[in-house]
Amino acid sequence: MMMMNKAAALKDIRAQLEADYADLPLVSKPEDIVPGEGNGEAEILFIGEAAGRNEAIQRRPFVGLAGKLVDRQLQKINIKREDVYISNVVKCRPPENRDPLPEEIAAFAPYLDKEIEIIDPKLIITLGRFSMGKFIPDVKISMIHGRLHKVKFKGKTRFVLPFYHPAAALRQGKVMDMFEKDFLRVPAILKYIKEHAQDILVEETIIETLF
Repeated sequence: MMMMNKAAALKDIRAQLEADYADLPLVSKPEDIVPGEGNGEAEILFIGEAAGRNEAIQRRPFVGLAGKLVDRQLQKINIKREDVYISNVVKCRPPENRDPLPEEIAAFAPYLDKEIEIIDPKLIITLGRFSMGKFIPDVKISMIHGRLHKVKFKGKTRFVLPFYHPAAALRQGKVMDMFEKDFLRVPAILKYIKEHAQDILVEETIIETLF
């Protein structure tokens, strides 16, 4: 899929979300939708949990304090925000920023799955336990954050790197330290994937820690 086709396909997802708004939880009008954004040719796809207040106002993911933290960490590893793609498992704001419910995550899952299919990223970085749980269920993020995993997802091998949510990092100094250290590993992990992906792809393990 060429770049323009990917950009058009991602734009179509936004249009479909807005067209489907009446059937989606938490959404009362098309403007409540906060779509993913970024480069359709991105090597890295970040997936968060749900929109917050600033995101709901601007209709852009990760533009509040948590988003600014992500931007700063990207700068530290010489990656531009416009070169990655950022989305959420729930593409609107839950009341009072509460945790998304399973049925809400399920309702938005087809749109996120389509984003993943279109972008076909080399690396998926999950921000928080809800996006991590999409690929690596029934584990605590404290046990596996910052570790690269190979996952079979929708019949395709994906490389998933779980991070704490940046909002959690902003609340706790210990989590911030881990978040920053995990982020600094991204260039080496991406290099590892590029060098070893073909060898790894022939394996059939559903979930495996690699790096």
